[in-house]
Amino acid sequence: MSKARSALDDAFQPPPKDDAVLFQLPVTKRWLEQVVLSALLRCHGSYRGVQGFLQDVFDMEVSIGTIHDIVMAAVEKARRVHAQEDLSPIHVGAHDEIFQGDPILVGVDPVSTYCYLLAQEPSRDGTTWAVHWLDLAGRGLTLDYTVADAGKGLRAGQAEAWPEVPCRGDVFHAQREMTKMATYLENRAYGCIGTREEVERRMERDKAKGKGQSFSKKLAIARKEETAAVELADDLHILAQWMREDVLSLTGPDVQGRRELFDFIVAEMRAREALAPHRIRPVRVALENQRGDLLAFAQDIDWQLAQVAPRHKVALEDVREVFEMGHFAAVDPQRWQADSELWKRLGALYPEIRKAVAQVAENTVRASSMVENLNSRLRCYFFLRHQVGPAYLELLRFFLNHRRYPRSRKDPRTGRSPAEILHGEAFPHWLAQLGYTCFRRAA
Repeated sequence: MSKARSALDDAFQPPPKDDAVLFQLPVTKRWLEQVVLSALLRCHGSYRGVQGFLQDVFDMEVSIGTIHDIVMAAVEKARRVHAQEDLSPIHVGAHDEIFQGDPILVGVDPVSTYCYLLAQEPSRDGTTWAVHWLDLAGRGLTLDYTVADAGKGLRAGQAEAWPEVPCRGDVFHAQREMTKMATYLENRAYGCIGTREEVERRMERDKAKGKGQSFSKKLAIARKEETAAVELADDLHILAQWMREDVLSLTGPDVQGRRELFDFIVAEMRAREALAPHRIRPVRVALENQRGDLLAFAQDIDWQLAQVAPRHKVALEDVREVFEMGHFAAVDPQRWQADSELWKRLGALYPEIRKAVAQVAENTVRASSMVENLNSRLRCYFFLRHQVGPAYLELLRFFLNHRRYPRSRKDPRTGRSPAEILHGEAFPHWLAQLGYTCFRRAA
């Protein structure tokens, strides 16, 4: 009753006046350094913006040079933290090259989202990549496999430094190229439709003047081009959909079935290649060259499911059927019909098998899209690149690895930083790791 009364009193007491003192801040030089770093990294403020903020709020004149010195001191502290990082818990790497002026070489753990490589280099050849791989190996990085696009330098460097580590194909880039191709052909088909409609309008207009026959041949040609363009766009749209939803999807046929469908799609693309060679041929050739790398994940899924079946003493077909339940949307009635049938067939084993195949799905990495996500976040810090130079990547890597996620599509990540997810333990606040004492209000 006492607690309830206290809660009611707090809820209904009048709010404090606007000029009431809520709490006191001990403003010191060290505290102001934290403000500068937080304004730069949290709020994406520029040097000039932070300078104006301190002038507006604290009536303080701080030079651009002072702000730069604070940032460079933080860069050195971040380097010291990175020199002690343990990369041994990482087993899968997603690699790519992103471009902000000179190429930036990136390596990310797709499970924890921890970034272990973020370096700007004048070249992205095999030797440059190999040097970084060997340096990472010295810090405990031992990978079961990597996922990357078809970049020649990246793959050559990995083959030189880690010849025993397989490099799987990145399905994200393959799907994106097929989607771009299908979208181009669809837009071309709409253009042909528009052309045909325009010829028809002009023909109707000239019919009133008795000159409609002059457009007969043009209309016949426009209709023929429209029919061909629409058929081609429809065919390639279906092929791209099959590639995305059946061949390169997480759930789908076994690896042999995927190979057969993959070859069928490529053959159908080749048969239509002459209709748009500049768009279809590059995508078709890339798919043919990457077939084994792109389907490596499916072979790994087959192997993992084959381990689940004897462990639970059920047929492999039943395990695969449980796994393919993930192909249905949550609102699809077929999902719940299949779920009911599996309950009847597998009984008490069904929840355990479902948990096991969910772990298989969680363990399977098909794309390096986490690198693309990182690239989108780096773009917010272009001003640091101009003012700090390549060293800004060292500070950003530290900040992004130790900043806690306020929310995430995956619940276990919410409220935790990539470093905490990777190591399974709590770390101090990122400012505390840079040597600052974080301000805490009195209770």
